[in-house]
Amino acid sequence: MIVVAGEALIDLVPQGAGALAALTPALGGGPFNTAVALGRLGSPTAFCSRVSRDAFGEALLEQLRETGVDVAPVQRGDEPTTLAVATVGADGSAAYSFYVEGTADRLFGKPEALPPGTRAVSFGTCSLVLEPGASAYEALMREASARGVFTALDPNIRAGLIADADAYRARFRSWLPSVSLLKLSAEDAEWLGGSPREWLAAGPAAVVVTRGGDGLTAYTRDGAEYTVPGERVEVVDTIGAGDTVNAALLHGLSERDALSDEGVAALGAEGWESLLRFAARAAAVTCSRAGAEPPYARELEAWRAV
Repeated sequence: MIVVAGEALIDLVPQGAGALAALTPALGGGPFNTAVALGRLGSPTAFCSRVSRDAFGEALLEQLRETGVDVAPVQRGDEPTTLAVATVGADGSAAYSFYVEGTADRLFGKPEALPPGTRAVSFGTCSLVLEPGASAYEALMREASARGVFTALDPNIRAGLIADADAYRARFRSWLPSVSLLKLSAEDAEWLGGSPREWLAAGPAAVVVTRGGDGLTAYTRDGAEYTVPGERVEVVDTIGAGDTVNAALLHGLSERDALSDEGVAALGAEGWESLLRFAARAAAVTCSRAGAEPPYARELEAWRAV
């Protein structure tokens, strides 16, 4: 079981150009997208969050159920669902503004225990910024790591939500001793400061940096560096691409029985390059269609890691 911990929200996606373009609601949130992608790839997955009882919240949970994701760990609240208004650039890249005050997901409370059979927990995005939920997710991360559970972190920076950038950067560094796999975009890496080697020295077994169409690079504790190019595809938008990479990495590590620091260390060049190629292809499929629509396993069969 891979548990994804974090927010589920509604993306409002413009259907044309200009500030007043019509907006279409789409299910989203980095952790939500990661859970859906894991479910579509075939990994046993559970979602750990707090979701509104409103119509949007019901739609979010229904999508998770349809994908085979266990929603038993989800907490419910009467507060509204968080909204994220997307702006899509000419190159397909997405930026967001958020409506988060008084919403359900930020009132997440740390559960007493993770689901039985949990092998890994994934964290990231808004859920690690917005209090009081952020502290609850942080406590869950530290507790899981202390118990030997493989932990993954995708900070997925949303700068507009971060009131004190320096305080957040310090907090990010404090998480690293509790992180097994750090995945982030080149833009996130630049915003956070530091380098993969510095982050590795603080705790993670591996750091994976994504660079959009230019591909992915994995850095490991033994000083190795593995890079694969991006898959060529006609980009509709990049919504959910990084979340798909996150899911593909976790799925691939699970298939290799490598959800441990020792397992990551044993991958070697062939294992890492195969895993990164799989993640690049999965992200390319997501980019080829509108919104966060990660691929199903059958769509990636030709690229599945062996």
